[in-house]
Amino acid sequence: MNSQTLATPRTQTALPPSDDPLADPLRLLNLTGVLHCRAELTAPWGIDLPRIPDCIAIHVITEGCCWLDIAGQPSNKISAGSLVMIPHGTAHQLRSEPDVPTTPLAEIPVQYITDRYEHMQHGGGGALTRASYCGVRFDPAAAQRLLQVLPLTIHVDTWARDDDWLRDTIGLIAREADDRRPGSEAIVTSLADILVVQAIRAWIASAPDQTGWLGALRDRYVGRALAAIHRAPEKPWTVEKLASEVGLSRSALSARFSDQVGQSVMQYTTAWRMQLARARLLETTEPLELIAEQFGYQSEAAFSRAFKRTFGEAPGRLRRSGRSH
Repeated sequence: MNSQTLATPRTQTALPPSDDPLADPLRLLNLTGVLHCRAELTAPWGIDLPRIPDCIAIHVITEGCCWLDIAGQPSNKISAGSLVMIPHGTAHQLRSEPDVPTTPLAEIPVQYITDRYEHMQHGGGGALTRASYCGVRFDPAAAQRLLQVLPLTIHVDTWARDDDWLRDTIGLIAREADDRRPGSEAIVTSLADILVVQAIRAWIASAPDQTGWLGALRDRYVGRALAAIHRAPEKPWTVEKLASEVGLSRSALSARFSDQVGQSVMQYTTAWRMQLARARLLETTEPLELIAEQFGYQSEAAFSRAFKRTFGEAPGRLRRSGRSH
C-alpha cells in the first residue's frame, strides 16, 4: 500500500433505510437489562415471583427442567435448552414438579456478585436444574402498541427449532453466567436485551392468525405504508402520498389501514412521531424547536400541543421529570 493510497479519503455511503416495519417498534422498547440471576435449584423447589410492572422477565433453562404456572393458565413444562418470556411482568411461579409449595422470591437468600448480578442456590438437594433469570426494563409509553399484541408468555424451545442465533445467544448467556469473568455482567445484560427481540421475533414467525397491528405489519400494502412512516416520520405524509408510495388508491389504503391498524393513517402517523419525539426528549438535550422540526412540525407550539394531546403533559415537563430520575 503506497502513500497515495493512504491519503485517499474514503467515500461515505449511506445505508439504505430498512423496509422492516417491526425494526423501529422493537428499537423503541428502549430495553435496559436491570438484573441477572444465575440459579442452581435442587428438587424439590418452588419460587413465587411477584408482578413487576414495566419489566420483561426471561427464564433460560440450561440444565434439567421446571414447571411454570400463571394464574388462569395451564402448567407449562420448560425443558433444558428452552426459554420462557413473561412480556407483561405478570406474577408467576416456577417449580421442580407440579404442586410443589413455593417460597416468595424475596425470602430466598442470594449471593450478590454485583448490584445487578446475583447467584442463587435453593432447594432440597435432589435433581439439579440450572437456570438464568434476566429482568429487562422497557419504556411503557413507547412499548404499549407492541405489548398489547403479545401473549402472557412466549415459550421458545430452541432444541426443537432450526434457529442457530437463538440457540447461540442462550449458550453465550449460560457460559458467561458460569464463567463469571470480568465484564460478564455487561455481556449478560446486553445479551438479555437481544434475547427479548429474538423471542418476540420467534413468536411472530410462529404465531397463527395474526390480526390487528401485528397482522398489518405483514400486509402487502399496509405493512409498506407503516414502514414508510417509521423510516421517515419527518416527511409531510398525507393519505394520498402514502397511497402513491404503496400503489393503492387513497380510499383503498385509508379503509384497509383503519380496518387493520385500528387508527386512521394520520392518527397513526402523529402517534408514531410523538413516540419518537418522546424518546429523543429523554435521551438528548436538543432544543424543543429542533426536535419539533425533526418530526415534521413547523413550530414548537404546534409540536407541544400534539405532544400534550398524546401523553397528557408538555414535552418540557416530561424532560425535566425524566432528568430528575
